[in-house]
Amino acid sequence: MQKSLSSGVHSLILGTAAVAAALAGGAQAQDSFPSKPITLVVPYPPGGSNDVFARTIARELGDVLRQPVIVDNRPGASGTTGTAAVSRAPADGYTLVAVSSSMTTNAAVQPKMSFDPEKGLTPVAMFADGPFIVAVNNSFPARNPQELIAAIRARPGVFNYASSGSGSVNQFGTELLKSQAGRLFITHIPYRGMGPAVTDLISGQTQVLMASGPSLLPMVRAGKVRAVGITSAQPSAIAPDLVPFSSAVTGYDFSLWWGLLAPSGTPASVVEKLNAAVNQVLAKPEVRERFLREGAQVKPMTPAQFGTIIAADIGRWKQLAKQQNILAD
Repeated sequence: MQKSLSSGVHSLILGTAAVAAALAGGAQAQDSFPSKPITLVVPYPPGGSNDVFARTIARELGDVLRQPVIVDNRPGASGTTGTAAVSRAPADGYTLVAVSSSMTTNAAVQPKMSFDPEKGLTPVAMFADGPFIVAVNNSFPARNPQELIAAIRARPGVFNYASSGSGSVNQFGTELLKSQAGRLFITHIPYRGMGPAVTDLISGQTQVLMASGPSLLPMVRAGKVRAVGITSAQPSAIAPDLVPFSSAVTGYDFSLWWGLLAPSGTPASVVEKLNAAVNQVLAKPEVRERFLREGAQVKPMTPAQFGTIIAADIGRWKQLAKQQNILAD
């Protein structure tokens, strides 16, 4: 009896020690993070805003963390292919994905996504946000938000607005304007990408286009189209001379954001370390200036704050998609 009891106690001590050792090893691994290169997946082709911002962050983040941050472009399915791959990656902080708020509009129109946009990924850090520019064909009779709204109301159903595709973030921004303005009848013409949408705006096949600063401001400066306003609620450093559309439609506020996600289950200590490193990068003047040139302003925040924004956007866009009959391609 004594021998059996002693053996049981000995086994319990060994088991407890093994668990403690495993926990200590896990904690030590997290404390030493990162101990190898990090892969930052960009779920879009090279050259777009997602890619530009991700590469800017990756270069600086590698210096802060003292490990290489390798950018891996994995485009497909409007950003879903690469994002889904990261959601299935090991939850250790070594595989991350740079996304934009188009992930939340995709979630609103693609109910059977290959990953859960709320539970399949862990918010790490927001990079920046930026309003859209609203531009019109040069022959369109409007030079500010009030005149644009008045022109469309005066000739309901006559004018067309372009977007980079059905269910795109451009369509969501314009449909939000329509829903809040009331009695605004303008027809949606979807294109396969921003390039052809801008081309047809210039030629007059469409009359209105809402898009990011980098997509439109070069054409505005060249005199090929006319900017009439900006979609943020307040004036923006992106285009300080443009009037917010909230001056014509009370409460209207629409911006695109960019940020960093990790697989669900990534240890909180790793997430916090990544968040602190990203926010350190965003504090650099040269990074702020680079983002501003690309139509965005840096927006450091905690992972919890970023998660709240993602969840709110998904709910907001699902409601708008149902109300305005927004469908994916």
